Formats: sequence, C-alpha cells, structure tokens
Amino acid sequence: MKKLTRRTFIKTGILSTLGCLFLDTFWFEKYVIDWNYFDISKSESNKIKIIQISDLHFNSLKYFHKSIAKKINILKPDLLFITGDSVDKTEKIDSLNTFLNLIDYAIPKYAITGNWEYWGNVDLNKLKHTFLKNNCDLLINQNKTLTIKNRRISIIGIDDFIGGNADFKKAIINKEPSDTTIVLSHCPEHRDVIAQQKGNLTIDLVLSGHTHGGQITFLGFVPFKPPGSGNYLKGWYKDSDPKMYISKGVGTSMLPIRFGARAEMVVMDI
Repeated sequence: MKKLTRRTFIKTGILSTLGCLFLDTFWFEKYVIDWNYFDISKSESNKIKIIQISDLHFNSLKYFHKSIAKKINILKPDLLFITGDSVDKTEKIDSLNTFLNLIDYAIPKYAITGNWEYWGNVDLNKLKHTFLKNNCDLLINQNKTLTIKNRRISIIGIDDFIGGNADFKKAIINKEPSDTTIVLSHCPEHRDVIAQQKGNLTIDLVLSGHTHGGQITFLGFVPFKPPGSGNYLKGWYKDSDPKMYISKGVGTSMLPIRFGARAEMVVMDI
C-alpha cells in the first residue's frame, strides 16, 4: 500500500471539500426542498392549511418540481399561494402551466406578480389566463373573500413593489368583512408601507418572497439582497404588526446557485 503523505492528505482533503461545496451549491440547496411547517392558529378547531410557493423562476419541468406537486397533493391544503416571480419570460408560461397541471385542480390557488414578471416583460394577460385554467386567481391590487370551514378568509394580492405599481389602498377597496385576512406581497419592504396604510384593518399574516434568503450567504453574511428587500431577509418578522413570513423560494435568480439559503416550501395552519 502506498504511504499517504502529508501533501497528498491535504490535497485530498481540499478536493473533497471543494467537491462537497460544489454538490451543496449546485444541487442540494437548489433541489432538495426544505419543507417548513408552522402552526399559527388561534384555536384547535377549524384550522385552515395553507401552502406558500414563491420565486419559482420557472424554466422547464424538473424532477423536484414533480416532487413539490406530489407533496402538495398529499398535504391537500385548503389554499395555495404563489407569491411572485413565477416566470421571467412569456415563453416560459407554457412550462409553468405543465407544472400547475400536476397540482390538484380542486385546491383554490391565488397568485401575485413579482418584479421579474415586469422586468422580463411577461404577458400578464397570458399569465392570468394560464393561472385561471388551473383554478388560480392572479390578484393585482385586488382582494377576494371566501368561506372555508365556516370561516371567512380575505386574501389581498398586491402588485409588485419595485417592478409594478403596488397600491395597498386600491387592493382593499370593497373588501368584505372576514375572520382572517392574509396579504400577499412579493417584496417584503412593502410591509412597511402596509403597516402605515392599514388603519384599523386587522391583518393576520403577510406572505412575501423575493429575497431568496440571500441566495448566497457566508456564515450569516449576505453580500447581496435585491432592491425591495428592505431590512428583511427570511423567515418570521413578528416584532410589529402585521406579522410577516418571507419564504426563501424555490428557484434562483441571476446565478443558478444557492449557498446557505436552501430552497423552501412553506406550510401553515392558520
């Protein structure tokens, strides 16, 4: 057996480390989805299960997309929210439709725009029509109220804060009374505007995305956050009303890598 020299040992260690980092950055954190569950319900009865999927940046249908759709169907949520940056080019809408077709049509779905729908000049009429074919309403400064398990749920969908024309006051026009109000707003920085404009309206939850959790982080250091992130990065913000959860999202933007910011799906009982 050949004797292992110190130089060979160090070289092997470096190559192994680089190999692990490569797999983690280009595969594991992108494709092995972290499913995070939270129970924020106020009682044990009439819980409503919601799932948030954010920042798909859909390109083509891959195995991990199929696994996401399969798990959504197994969990059978009462509501599915798609919180922006689903596609960045019109020609990718057909691929998005293929993914949406895999999800149970009966699940009520609500979507909003993100910055990339605007930056990529996506045909919003085609996107809206594609969503509708899959039992999904695209809410652009609009609201919907529905009854689930004898509870009235209001969903307020805001246009994108930096690419579109976010207008919270317009979005709440003719909002019906409800037991629970959820706001979908792609850019978390818009939460600060919502807090100033909500008046006496009780908002139980804001769902955002956009930041990708930094997408590339080093021991807590985030070299870049996209405009519209504000002082927010990921996870829960409950320091003041309205409380907000920021998903790290599923896809990637600009660079096809993730490091220290694993792709995420969010499940909540409310």
